[in-house]
Amino acid sequence: MDKVVNKEIDLAWNFVTKTNRNIFLTGKAGTGKTTFLHKLKLLTNKRMVIVAPTGVAAINAKGVTIHSFFQLPFGPILPNESLSNTSNRFNRKFSKTKIDIIKSLDLLVIDEISMVRADLLDGIDKTLRRFKNRNEVFGGAQILMIGDLSQLSPVIKDYEWQVLKTFYKNAYFFSSISYQQSSPITIELKHIYRQDNPIFINILNEIRNNKLSDNSVKELNKRYIPDFIPNKHDRYISLTTHNNKATQNNLQELEKLIGNEYSYKAIVEGKFYENSYPNKEELILKKGAQVMFIKNDSSPEKRYFNGKIGTVISLTIDEVVVNCPGDDFNIITKAETWENIKYNVDSETKAISEEKIGSFSQIPLRLAWSITIHKSQGLTFDKAIIDAKGAFAHGQTYVALSRCKSLEGLVLTNRIESNQIISDQNVISFNEKAEENQPNESILLESERNYQLTLISEIFNYYKFLFPINRLLDIYYKNRSSIKGNIEEPLITIKDTVTNLLKVSNSFNNQLSCLSDSQLLPEVNSHIQERFNKALIYFRDKTKNIFVESFKRISVTTDNKAIEKDLDKHLDALEDNFTSKALFFEGLKDGFTTEKFLKLRVQAVFLGKEKPTRKRKTVVDGTTNVELFELLRELRNEIANREDLVHFQVFTQKSLYAMCEILPINKKELQQIHGMGKTRIQKYGTEILNVIISYCEENNIDTKSKENILDIIKPKKKVGNTKLESLKYFQEEKTIKEIATIRDLTENTILGHLSSFISSGEVKVTDLIDAKHYKELKELIPTKIFENLTDLKQQLDDKYSYSELRLVINELSEN
Repeated sequence: MDKVVNKEIDLAWNFVTKTNRNIFLTGKAGTGKTTFLHKLKLLTNKRMVIVAPTGVAAINAKGVTIHSFFQLPFGPILPNESLSNTSNRFNRKFSKTKIDIIKSLDLLVIDEISMVRADLLDGIDKTLRRFKNRNEVFGGAQILMIGDLSQLSPVIKDYEWQVLKTFYKNAYFFSSISYQQSSPITIELKHIYRQDNPIFINILNEIRNNKLSDNSVKELNKRYIPDFIPNKHDRYISLTTHNNKATQNNLQELEKLIGNEYSYKAIVEGKFYENSYPNKEELILKKGAQVMFIKNDSSPEKRYFNGKIGTVISLTIDEVVVNCPGDDFNIITKAETWENIKYNVDSETKAISEEKIGSFSQIPLRLAWSITIHKSQGLTFDKAIIDAKGAFAHGQTYVALSRCKSLEGLVLTNRIESNQIISDQNVISFNEKAEENQPNESILLESERNYQLTLISEIFNYYKFLFPINRLLDIYYKNRSSIKGNIEEPLITIKDTVTNLLKVSNSFNNQLSCLSDSQLLPEVNSHIQERFNKALIYFRDKTKNIFVESFKRISVTTDNKAIEKDLDKHLDALEDNFTSKALFFEGLKDGFTTEKFLKLRVQAVFLGKEKPTRKRKTVVDGTTNVELFELLRELRNEIANREDLVHFQVFTQKSLYAMCEILPINKKELQQIHGMGKTRIQKYGTEILNVIISYCEENNIDTKSKENILDIIKPKKKVGNTKLESLKYFQEEKTIKEIATIRDLTENTILGHLSSFISSGEVKVTDLIDAKHYKELKELIPTKIFENLTDLKQQLDDKYSYSELRLVINELSEN
């Protein structure tokens, strides 16, 4: 392919690698589509995934099936049907890895597109929009569709078409809603590498376009040879329409051979589904069998290729020796391996990588006296006998005839008539329109320029901020009574700024369009680069001074777990958007280039995932006793888990704030707290008051003015005495839990008592804290910057308690 100047190949390459245009790459059989795909996979710098409609096609393309990657249901997918997680037809829960792959995807290649139904392509569009960009076709990813519409067509059953015909003109991919909306271009590869006879090429073109002339019929039927019996040394392969006929042919010919049968069993490891097997699981051969190689030679010698035909001349238990016409050597053939892959993300480079999940190892040969037309697609034969009498589907006759290198190597078992060529009028019409609208170098330059302008506008586009902002405000307005903190004012400030910057970015994009030169690309246009740098500074400063400062002021807490999860989700999305912008501003401060931006865009996807857990600093507004707030929240969690209750059934958020401000130390005072009735106080009052009293003692808060001796739970002891009492029980080898039960105090209070004896050596830190947590915290805490204990706790994993943090901080400060 590379030895011939091929302007269509070069044009296709530039459109794929230098623009974001969606492309249908087509061409007659033998024009190099498969070679193009292999080269693209090796050399492109775009993040790429390859999918195909069937298992065998996916294995051959070294990709994955459409249904497995996009987790689409089998059967009709209606345009108005939701493919959410709740779909009862299919499990739509995607792994985080796959979501990251989709989010960071630049280019999706769909091989054998002729077999992809319209509804399936729309299903792909829905999935890409869901995880990438809901407002752009295919989520903004570039789509390269490779195939030949004159070959095999989509499979659709009558009852399925009855459902789909309301939405689609026909079953082909080009009838899909997403294809129509994506402004695709069609590039047809015209140089034929397989055939070089102009008469034969013309005949194939006429069949392809359903315009087989009488002269071509006469020329073609010169190859009709009834009752043709090939010489075994000529190594003809017979192409037939039905699988059982091809199988029967091969078995009959194998039976005629004298000699022992050799059986070769495939080794299947990991996940490799039977319908994707590239060869028979058990291959039976004899000396003298006519065979065809079904894989390219993986060795450096490249002795054979997919479709090469030869004869078995000897066999052993693990190898087959094959002689092929024209070769001056014999081919010693051993098992080859086909891999079933899934796409993954490299943990270090973040590149989309291929992970082998299964393999199929077998001798890469198949009996080749006969093969179905379907299985012959993509292969090339020197000599073929074609039985097209039973051709029953669009493109079958064309596929069969186009497998041959020449007319001379072709034998017909039946005459071919014009009315025997089955072609779909929808395909013919599509091909005619595509032929009239082939792109050229001028359109390429315009597309490349628009692509770069689109990437620049993406940097200054803040539209993605609006969705999480509006969702957060909506959640807040609908749940005001359950949410405490400062959220409305900073979000409205951010929203106003976003709205203003959207207007500025629209104006900026218009300026870029005016500055854009028809002959200069934006990345080498000095006027655009100058304007870009000024815009970068403006947007960077606005983001830093308004967005970041406003975001810092957001503090929110709620005792409703569902609301909390929803708030966190959208606050994370907002924070990710901020982080992405900051990354672009820093990375592009020396000017814009496409390559640099694409790398930064990938980094932005994974930036928030560098740490195993991401915790936002949340300042609890409305109380000065922040630590007590958290201690009471911990107690509420304990009680809720123990009693199998929802958190607010223990006490509400409003009650929690009131307790932190009023600091009740007896049941009478506790009853004055809104929401704390007699039943709650009877059940949980003692535990609540113990936490508050202990907090007041440890922080030297004067509670004398509050005391009402009749209502205090128990007589107040001197601090020193109560701590000594806890130490006494500890020295009797009682556990902290046992001491808390005996003394009717919380475990945190007992921990506080015992920690005061660490400095005297009567208690060791490791007596009071999990050894693993102790080791981890000694390493973690010095790496953190925090204002108080609550601030630190919110930066760390929830598994560490306040008491553990306090113990380690005290030890570190003493050292």
